[in-house]
Amino acid sequence: MKRSILASFVFLAIAAWLLGSATEVAAQTKIVNSKMRLEYLMTFHADLNPPVDIGQIASGHRQIFVTSGGTFEGPKLRGKVLPGPTDWFVQGPDGVGRPDVRGTFQTDDGAYIYMHYQGLQVWTEAAGAKMAKGGAIEYGEIYWVVAPVFETGDPHYAWLNNIATVAEGRLGPGGIWVEYRIFQVLN
Repeated sequence: MKRSILASFVFLAIAAWLLGSATEVAAQTKIVNSKMRLEYLMTFHADLNPPVDIGQIASGHRQIFVTSGGTFEGPKLRGKVLPGPTDWFVQGPDGVGRPDVRGTFQTDDGAYIYMHYQGLQVWTEAAGAKMAKGGAIEYGEIYWVVAPVFETGDPHYAWLNNIATVAEGRLGPGGIWVEYRIFQVLN
C-alpha cells in the first residue's frame, strides 16, 4: 500500500512537471495575432559621391557618404532628393554596418520634407566579395533595414509627421547609388 501511494505520488509529481514544461514550451512558441501590416509608401533613390574615409574610431570604421541628389516616388508623393543627404556610416568590429542618415526632400508641388533614419546592415562574406568586384547588392541579399522618420511644416504632407516607417535598402554597382523601398507601418 505504501508503495502504491509512493508510486502515485511520484507519478503525479512527474505528470505535474511534464504539464508545467509543456505549458512553458507552448507559451514560448505561442503565435501572436497582430493587425500590424506594411503599406508601400515610396522608393527613394540617391546617387552617391565617393565616401570620405574617416578611418578607425572607437566604435568601428567610420565613412561619410554624401549624395549628389536623387528622386523619390510613391502613390501619395513624389519629388527630388536635394543634394547633400549624408550618411555618417560606421561599420562595427562585428562587421555590422550602422547607417545614420539625414536629408531633405522637395515634393513636385514645392513642399520640403526632412528625413532621418538609422538602421542595420548585416553583410555576408559573399556580398562583401561581390561589392569588392564592383557588383550590386539587391534587396534582401543582406539584412539591410532602416527606420525613416519624416518631418514637414507643409499642411498637405503633415500626415508624414505622425507615421512609423521601415525600409529595405540596396546598392548600385560599385556603390554608385543607394535605393530604399519605404513602407508605412499600419495597425
